Amino acid sequence: MTAPPQEPVPITSGDDVVRVRQAVRTAAAAAGLSLVDQTKIVTAASELARNTLVYGGGGHARVERVTDARGRAGVRIAFGDDGPGIPDIDLALTEGWTSGSGLGLGLTGARRLTDEFHLDTEVGGGTTVTVTKWAR
Repeated sequence: MTAPPQEPVPITSGDDVVRVRQAVRTAAAAAGLSLVDQTKIVTAASELARNTLVYGGGGHARVERVTDARGRAGVRIAFGDDGPGIPDIDLALTEGWTSGSGLGLGLTGARRLTDEFHLDTEVGGGTTVTVTKWAR
């Protein structure tokens, strides 16, 4: 079961990364995530929003509160772009690897900080990363 999805948050500037962080923080608090888990999902969202902007050339994030079959609440965020895609997923998910001048924490950090992580990419066809954090 999911709450009605919010409108996608466009990601076209650094200010939009901040807006994504705020939307995720609000949804995480409403879903009853602990302060530690709120911080984890907001940090993951910040990394993924920045990746969407820098490597995907911009895109959007869709933030939604979700409930699993057992009634557990959570937050799911899907980041999408129409950028160049990721040519080597295994390399991109290698701890510490970076395609730019960053720390290499974006994808691997987001995967570590969330409970569910799904990456769908096509070279020349964009990338979608979906993450979920569940209340404990």
